[in-house]
Amino acid sequence: MTIRRATPDDAKEIADVHVRSWQVAYRGLLPDEVIEEMVAGRQARAERFRALLSDEESPPRVWVAVDGVSIVGMAVVGPSRDPEAGPTTGELEAIYLAPEAMGRGIGRALLDQAVADLGERGFTDAMLWVLRENRRARHFYNAAGWRTDGATKEEERPGGTLHEVRYRRSLRADGG
Repeated sequence: MTIRRATPDDAKEIADVHVRSWQVAYRGLLPDEVIEEMVAGRQARAERFRALLSDEESPPRVWVAVDGVSIVGMAVVGPSRDPEAGPTTGELEAIYLAPEAMGRGIGRALLDQAVADLGERGFTDAMLWVLRENRRARHFYNAAGWRTDGATKEEERPGGTLHEVRYRRSLRADGG
């Protein structure tokens, strides 16, 4: 397994991993309508990834985990989109694994690369948002040294409201 920066040619596989991950990770956590909306939008999602990856100046970066010749994971990192965050706060916007890649350490390797990228770009802190009810993801982030900071948000989607909590971690070598 290798981790590398994504290219525009990866867009279709990235979108596929994103959709297949949602179908497994969010079943029972999100209304079926939300998951089906994601599945139906697979092609549009691939085109959005292709556009992002074609713009070399775009601040978000996409990393992929490749097992053999197949992309089995993806992570998107960049400057924080949170209005409360300062210019030194980066964000893990997304991290998803193909179902067959879950539980094999690939997610942790991808997360480590994403965090390293943010640190190398000069961010001193990082944040992410995760569904409040997603116990598996929350355990994953806790084990990797991320901590909730008390912030929450709600997002209205077809079929229901998503409740999210914010996690943060320092990227400074001294942990401060």
